[in-house]
Amino acid sequence: MVVVMASEADEADVQAVVTLVETAGGEAFVSRGVNRTIVGLVGDVEQFGALNLRGMRGVNDVVRISVPYKLVSRENHPHRSVVRVGGVPIGPDTMTLIAGPCAVESPEQTLQAAQMAQAAGATLLRGGAFKPRTSPYAFQGLGEKGLRILAEVREETGMPIVTEVVDANDVDLVASHADMLQVGTRNMQNFALLQAVGGAGRPVMLKRGFNATIEEWLMAAEYIAQRGNMDIVLCERGIRTFETATRNTLDISAVPVAQRLSHLPVIVDPSHSGGQRELVLPLTRAAIAIGADGVIIDVHPHPEAALCDGPQALVDGDLRELARTVRDLPPVVGRALTQA
Repeated sequence: MVVVMASEADEADVQAVVTLVETAGGEAFVSRGVNRTIVGLVGDVEQFGALNLRGMRGVNDVVRISVPYKLVSRENHPHRSVVRVGGVPIGPDTMTLIAGPCAVESPEQTLQAAQMAQAAGATLLRGGAFKPRTSPYAFQGLGEKGLRILAEVREETGMPIVTEVVDANDVDLVASHADMLQVGTRNMQNFALLQAVGGAGRPVMLKRGFNATIEEWLMAAEYIAQRGNMDIVLCERGIRTFETATRNTLDISAVPVAQRLSHLPVIVDPSHSGGQRELVLPLTRAAIAIGADGVIIDVHPHPEAALCDGPQALVDGDLRELARTVRDLPPVVGRALTQA
């Protein structure tokens, strides 16, 4: 059950609802969005029904939700949401291109990759300072030094930063540099991390776990929303199947399914799903055609020397075709490329 507060409700109104629910033996989780505040209730639904919550000052509606992911569900929020990252919208009317190096390696490499991405139409810069890798011997990222490089490149290009955080203890550090926090596939069910990013005051990109069902993905998003952060973007990045011809199997059907079940924006990662440069553009076209709200793509000025995922990074010729794709294809499906 959720309590939807009226736009004019003040903090005292919200606290009165929380206090009443707790007095009745339940728990109340407050989620403050841009336009309204929602209070999620956990406990005996029948007992909540006897509290006359609708009659309380500042309450607009009380909704009984049947799905377990109450705050991110379209049962609670029928209209699809727009998440803004440093002023850049990600949502149902636009197609947002997020691009940059998979890993930050140096100031020169990061700036070059950002300029390549921007020239192709990207309005958000992705780049990894912390890199959780399957092998402990693989490049793990530059850490705080990488965050400082990203911040410097943002000053140079004006592109807001999307970067991954891998440890709950690092959330405040990463949030002090980044405009959007990314939770990667390996951490989708790291619940302590989800709760930490939920309270960090930054939009969050939540990648689907490579072994996760769509419901598990949405329940992970609920952990973030329950801590007061509704600015969540879901990212389909491929799942693990029996197929070995690609790095992962892009579950393209997950995009409309997640959009039907949740009001959150849904984007696609064609780079990590295909794992091969020649697959990125076809998968990007598929993502746009299916109605994805954006794509996140790897770019590198010298992929043959990349310390991470060079075979999937786009270079100049590919980027020219990417620029045409993101300019010409979104209008066919009723969208426009997000502009800076």
